[in-house]
Amino acid sequence: MFQTGGLIVFCGLLAQTKALLEGLPLSLGPAVPLTQSLPLNPVLPSIPTDLAGSLTSALTNGLLSGDLLGILKNLPLLDILKAGGENSVGLVGGLLGRVASVVPLLNNLIEVTVTDPQLLELDLVQTPDGHRLYVTIPLGLVLNVKMPLIRSLLRMDVKLNITAELLTAKDEQGKTHLILGDCIHFPDSLKISLLDGNAPLLIQSLVDSLTGILDNVLPELVHGKVCPLVSGILGSLDVTLLYDITHKLIHGLKFVIKV
Repeated sequence: MFQTGGLIVFCGLLAQTKALLEGLPLSLGPAVPLTQSLPLNPVLPSIPTDLAGSLTSALTNGLLSGDLLGILKNLPLLDILKAGGENSVGLVGGLLGRVASVVPLLNNLIEVTVTDPQLLELDLVQTPDGHRLYVTIPLGLVLNVKMPLIRSLLRMDVKLNITAELLTAKDEQGKTHLILGDCIHFPDSLKISLLDGNAPLLIQSLVDSLTGILDNVLPELVHGKVCPLVSGILGSLDVTLLYDITHKLIHGLKFVIKV
């Protein structure tokens, strides 16, 4: 027989339980099954590679490992300048022509050495169409010049930029390569100044004459050393970096961002 008292007690307990559950805070998210654990290290979205930074870093390291600083330090400036004073042929003679006023100056040079060669921070620019890159390679060095008329060394600070054009080209097998295009120096990028301040009139006249000669000789000499190095570096770039850069250049996609 059905027991009315037991039913009343059961309904009372059920009502109490419902009231307790309704008083609990609601979950803000979906329930997680007990058999499923939350990841301890959630996967973050991948960050795009800094192609411009990777390329400038590769070029910088390549120039340094290619002994650029040693090459600059051992530039045969004295031999080239004195050869230009003795005849009108060769690099200096061809550039200066037959200017008789510079010949005594060149012949009286006793010593021309390079100290403190520097490779400064490279600058990368992408053309508006996105298909080419221009790398500016800023160089610095100190010229020490000794002449009979001057007891102390003339110390001259030199700054010079070499600009290299990088572009893509296909070989006979249809493979795309990153190659060196034009590699030049702009005349106004060469800066020569006397390190030890103002000089007496006679010395300043010699400095001006020597600066005029170096304006013609030094850029060509440095250019002939730096550009082959850059070309060699391009041929040994990391394969992944090379692929990413050539892909961007072929399709004109910008990856050099100037702030």
